[in-house]
Amino acid sequence: MHRAKVVSLRALPRLSLASAALAMAAACVPTAPPSPGGRGNMPVPLPTPLTEAAPESAKSAAARVYYAQVQQALLQQGLLRTDGGGQDTPYTDRILAENFLKIALFDEYSRSAGGFVQKEAASSLRKWTGPVRVGLRFGASVPAERQATDRARVGSYLARLSQITGHPISLSDASPNFWVYVVSEDEREAMGPALRAALPGLSPQDVAGVTQMPRTTYCLVYALSSGNSGHYTKAVAVVRAEHPDLLRQSCFHEEIAQGLGLANDSPRARPSIFNDDEEFALLTRMDEQLLRILYNPGLRPGMTIEEARPIVQRLAEQMVYGGSS
Repeated sequence: MHRAKVVSLRALPRLSLASAALAMAAACVPTAPPSPGGRGNMPVPLPTPLTEAAPESAKSAAARVYYAQVQQALLQQGLLRTDGGGQDTPYTDRILAENFLKIALFDEYSRSAGGFVQKEAASSLRKWTGPVRVGLRFGASVPAERQATDRARVGSYLARLSQITGHPISLSDASPNFWVYVVSEDEREAMGPALRAALPGLSPQDVAGVTQMPRTTYCLVYALSSGNSGHYTKAVAVVRAEHPDLLRQSCFHEEIAQGLGLANDSPRARPSIFNDDEEFALLTRMDEQLLRILYNPGLRPGMTIEEARPIVQRLAEQMVYGGSS
């Protein structure tokens, strides 16, 4: 199963959008052209109640039961760990460097005429160069108490990410460029207008990737870069409101981190959330180092794997054996 799906998109002129190359991993990062007006900066908001949540539909209730069973099954297998890794998860500088190159410079998904297909391919390095302003958007189905809890957790997580990367990352309702939607089954299926407003130029297949998301995909993120520059400028993440507490929190951790530029997954990454084995639910000590490497000034957006490798190897050695970056 995929806890998350990541797709990386490049913003191209509207007439050539069909030929855009996208990369999808445990979250989604789409390719869309820049908006000619302000609408692309303010996606259609979902209703956010302050008091009473909307009644739960039968479809949403069934999903809630299903994901509760999923979380329980994973926990019974010793998965969804929250300890960040320990003595049972050692790794060397070489392993850290290779994991970074696999996760940051490869894409799990490629774009085809029919939408995204799971086909790994080499890519270039991508990250944000401007401030990341995360806007949380809750569907009317989400109770106010849970909204408050999620908002506090996400705000704290963003502060941690900003400290790790040295990059401005914060919760912002004023002018977000990274939207995180927490929505029920029915609300997700109706998200077409909000998605097209957030990322103009999405194809019907791109939108269907969210509105028809299979239940084996727990959450996803679409991230947009400018042309071939590798500079991320917008992102949209979607998290299922039916998830129980830990599974929902794991989606926040992975989707936001992947939307920062760690777009791929690797079965060899351990301890890491960038691995479909679900062993870890929350950002680990290795994941923190991957993010530090990504946002080191020596790594520039658009770099190829050949250009990045010597820098990554040096940084990994310093982190594992020298205790610095």
